[in-house]
Amino acid sequence: MAGAGGRPAAAATSESYTGRGSSTPGVGGRAEQSPRYTLGLLRTPQSSASPGGSSSGGARPGGSSGGGLTAGRAARSSALKPAGSERGESYFGDKSSCVENVDTLNLTSSSSVRGLNSTYIGKTPLSSGRSDCRSHTPLMGYSATSSSAVSAHTVASVIVAVVEGRGLARGEVGMASIDLKNPEIILSQFADNATYAKVITKLKILTPLEIIMSNTACDPGNITKLFNLIAEHFKNVTFTTVQRKYFNETKGLEYIEQLCASEFSTVFMEVQSKYYCLAAAAALLKYVEFIQNAVFAPKSLKVRFQGSEKTAMIDSSSAQNLELVINNRDPRNGHTLLGVLNYTKTPGGSRRLRSNILEPLVDAETINTRLDCVQELLQSEELFFGLQAVISKFLDTEQLLSVLVQIPKQDTVKTAESKITNLIHLKHTLELVEPLKAALRSCNAQLLKAYYNSLEDTRFGIMLEKITTVINDDTRYMKGCLSMRTQKCYAVKPNVSEFLDIARRTYTEIVDDIAGFSSARGFFIRMNADCSTLPNGQLPSEFTKITKMKNTYSFTSADLIKMNERCQESLREIYHMTYLIVCKLLNEIYEHIHCLYKLSDIVSMLDMLLSFAHACTLSDYVRPEFTDTLAIKQGWHPILEKIAMEKPVSNNTYLTEGNNFVIITGPNMSGKSTYLKQIALCQIMAQIGSYVPAEYCSFRIAEQIFTRIGMDDDIETNASTFMKEMKEITYIIQNANDKSLIIIDELGRGTSAEEGIGICYAACEYLLNLKAFILFATHFLELCHIDALYPNVENYHFEVQHVRSSVGNKEKIAYTYTLSKGYTEEKNYGLKAAEMSSLPSSIILDAKEIKNHIAKQISHRQKSTPEMMKQRAAYQLAMRLVQTARNSRLDPDSLRVYLKALKKKYEASCPTPGKNDEQQ
Repeated sequence: MAGAGGRPAAAATSESYTGRGSSTPGVGGRAEQSPRYTLGLLRTPQSSASPGGSSSGGARPGGSSGGGLTAGRAARSSALKPAGSERGESYFGDKSSCVENVDTLNLTSSSSVRGLNSTYIGKTPLSSGRSDCRSHTPLMGYSATSSSAVSAHTVASVIVAVVEGRGLARGEVGMASIDLKNPEIILSQFADNATYAKVITKLKILTPLEIIMSNTACDPGNITKLFNLIAEHFKNVTFTTVQRKYFNETKGLEYIEQLCASEFSTVFMEVQSKYYCLAAAAALLKYVEFIQNAVFAPKSLKVRFQGSEKTAMIDSSSAQNLELVINNRDPRNGHTLLGVLNYTKTPGGSRRLRSNILEPLVDAETINTRLDCVQELLQSEELFFGLQAVISKFLDTEQLLSVLVQIPKQDTVKTAESKITNLIHLKHTLELVEPLKAALRSCNAQLLKAYYNSLEDTRFGIMLEKITTVINDDTRYMKGCLSMRTQKCYAVKPNVSEFLDIARRTYTEIVDDIAGFSSARGFFIRMNADCSTLPNGQLPSEFTKITKMKNTYSFTSADLIKMNERCQESLREIYHMTYLIVCKLLNEIYEHIHCLYKLSDIVSMLDMLLSFAHACTLSDYVRPEFTDTLAIKQGWHPILEKIAMEKPVSNNTYLTEGNNFVIITGPNMSGKSTYLKQIALCQIMAQIGSYVPAEYCSFRIAEQIFTRIGMDDDIETNASTFMKEMKEITYIIQNANDKSLIIIDELGRGTSAEEGIGICYAACEYLLNLKAFILFATHFLELCHIDALYPNVENYHFEVQHVRSSVGNKEKIAYTYTLSKGYTEEKNYGLKAAEMSSLPSSIILDAKEIKNHIAKQISHRQKSTPEMMKQRAAYQLAMRLVQTARNSRLDPDSLRVYLKALKKKYEASCPTPGKNDEQQ
C-alpha cells in the first residue's frame, strides 16, 4: 500500500488493481521485497525494472499481469494527473460525452498498448519501470464529467471510498476519505435509513474530488439505491468503481497499522470491529497508490475515526436554506454564517471553521471548554492580540505535513526545489513554537493550558536545533519568486559542502549586475526612459523581447539569454547539492516530525477561537448556556446585521419540553422566514463554541437541525414546487427524533388551500408525538386552533400597523418585525391588498361576505370547551413548575414571588362556571 514501509514491491506475477488473471486472492501473495530508502527518498530504479514492469514508485506494486481498474464518470482533473502523465502521455482514449455499459477490458501485455486514438474508454497506465512494457488500466464510464467539474477539481482534493453492507447488513455504511493536501485519513461507519441522509450529508461536507464505490453497486440492472442517490447529488464529481474484493477489511486494518503515526495508534481500538470503514480504507489507499500515484512513508499519517454521534447532523438542503457557507443569490458573496464568523488568519483555521459550521458539536462539556477560551480572549486584550500576531505568521501547516510525509517518485530539479522550500517552511513553522508558547504562558482556560503543555514537547526543539546546525539562521520564508529563490540558494550554511560554496559563488557572479527578474522570463533588463530621449524613438537592435509599460522598458539580449542559461545551470547544481544535504537532514529529524500534527491542530483551533472572539468585538454577542430549554432574549439575525450594517429588530424565543411546538403567523414580508433562520443560526453558533447575537440565550443541544424554508421561487405554486415540499417534509419526518430542532416555513403552498391545510395539520400532529423543538410558520390560520387539542402548542405572530398615506388617503401596512403572543389578527391582508388595487368594489364586498360566512362556520367548530381550557391551564402550570425545579437560580424569596405569580396566571386561565354560562 502507499508507502507502507515494509510493503511488498512488484513481482512479475503480481495482480493488478482488479486482480484478474492471478491465482492469488486479494491483494496479498506478492513476493516480499523491502523498499530501499536513500536520504529520505524511496529509491526508484529507472533502468532495472523486472520483465513484469516494476513500479516507478519503488514501494508500489508494479506492472500487472491482469485486467484493470473499472472506473466511472470520465477523466481525472489535470490538477491530479494519473500515473504516467508526467511523461507527457495521455491514455484517456475515446473522449465521448456519454459511455454506458462498457465491459471491463483486460490488457495483459505490451502488445495490448493502444495510443491516443484508441477506441477503448479512459485507459490510465499503471506506472512501470520501462516505457516499452507498460500495463494499462481501462476505465468504465457511466457519464462524463462536465466542464464545471473540471474547474471544481482545481480546488477539491478529497477522495472518498464508500461501501454498504449487503443482505441483512444493508443500510450499514462505511466511509474512508483522504485529502491529498492534508495527510489525514478519516474513517466513518454508521447505520443509515432508506434516505441515506447521513451519507449524503457527510459527502457534501467533504466536497470530494472523486468518489470510489464497489462495482457491484452499479451493475447494469442491479444498481443500488445508494449509488443512484450519490450520483444524483454529486453530478459533477468523478465516480470510480473497483472490484468488490478490494473492499477488504483485513487489508484495510493492515494498511492502517502500516501508515498510522504512533501518536494516533489508539484509533486501532476504535476501528477493529468497524469492518465496513476498514474495507473502504483498503480500497481508498490502494486506489490512491495506483492511480493518484501518491506514496506515503510508513507510520506517517494521521488516522481518526469520526462517528456520526459526536456531531449534529445538518442535511445539505438545510445548510443551503440557512446559507451556512454559500450565499444562495451569489456564491461569491460573503453574506453567510461562514462570512460572519470567518476572521481566521490561516488556511487550516478557515477549513476547521467551515467543518464545524456544517457539523456542530453535541457535547456540552466540549462546547463550554471552547467558550471558556473565547471568554478569556475577550477579557484579555494582551492575550488576544499576542496570539493573533503569532497565528497570522503560520503557513498552511497541514499542507506542509502532507508533502513532508510523501515519498517523491523521481529525483528531478522540481522535486529538489520543492524539498528545499519545504525545509524552509518547516524551519519557519518551528521558529513560531516558542512565541506561541510565550503568548499562551499565562492563560487560565483549560484548553489553552492544555495547548501550552502540548507545545512543551521536546521534539519541536530537537528538530529546530538539528535544522539550524545546517541551515542559515537568517533563512526565512519570503514572498516573491526572486526573494524565495535567493533563500533557497543560500539556505545551507557555508563550509557544509565545498562544492556547494563554489557553485553559489559562480551564481553570484552571474547575477550581480542583472536588474530584473521574473519566474517566466528569468533575468532581464529594465530601464526607465522617455521614448523621446531614445535615438529614433527606439532601443538599439541588440535588444530583443521588448515590452513597454508607461515609461518602463523591459528587454533582453543574446548575451543576457546566455547568462540566463548559465544561471539556470548553476541553479540546478546548487539545488541538487542542497537537496542531498536537505534529504540527509530530513532523514535525521523524520522520527520527530509527527509532533507537527499536534501543532497543526493547535494552530487551526486557536485561529478559529480567535475568529469567534473577533466577531464578538464587532457586535454585542453573549455567551450561550446549555440547559433543557431554548430561550433567547432579544436575539437577532447575524447575517442580516452584516448586510444592513446595523442591528436588526430583535425578538424573544422560548421553547421547553412542555411548550415545544410554536406556530408563527403574519402577513408576507412581516419577518417570519428571517426569524426562523435566525433561531437555527443562533443554535449552530452556540454549538460550535461561538457567542450568540442576543442579550441572553440558553439552548438545548440539538442532535439534528432540519429546515424547510420557503424560497423566493416558491411563490410560483406549481407541481414541481409542491413535490419539493413533499420530499423535504418526508425527509424530516423520517429522520427527526426527540433531540431535533425542526423549522418549517410555508408548507403546503404548492397546492389548494384545502389540501394545504390538511397536509399541514397531519404533519403537525405527527411531529407533536416527538419532543423535538419545532417552529412552524404558516399562512393557514385554521392551523392555529390546534392548540385547543394540544397544550404544548403556542401561537405567535408578527405585528403590523396600519397607516394612512398622505397621498390619496389610502391605508397601507407598516411592518414592525416584532413577535407577539397569539395568532395574527391580520386575517384579511389579502382583501386589504385587493382594496388597494383597482379591483371593482362589488367583487371585494362579495369576497368579504363569503369570507365572514366561512370564518363563522370554522370558529363554531373549533371553539374550546371549558374543560379543554382547564386542562390546558393545568398542563402549562405543570410544565412551568418542572422547568423551575430543573433550572431555577432564584433565591427563596424571589422563588416564592414567582410561584405566586404562576398560581394567579393559572387561576386566570381557568374559566369560572358563571362566566362560561354568560358566554353560552
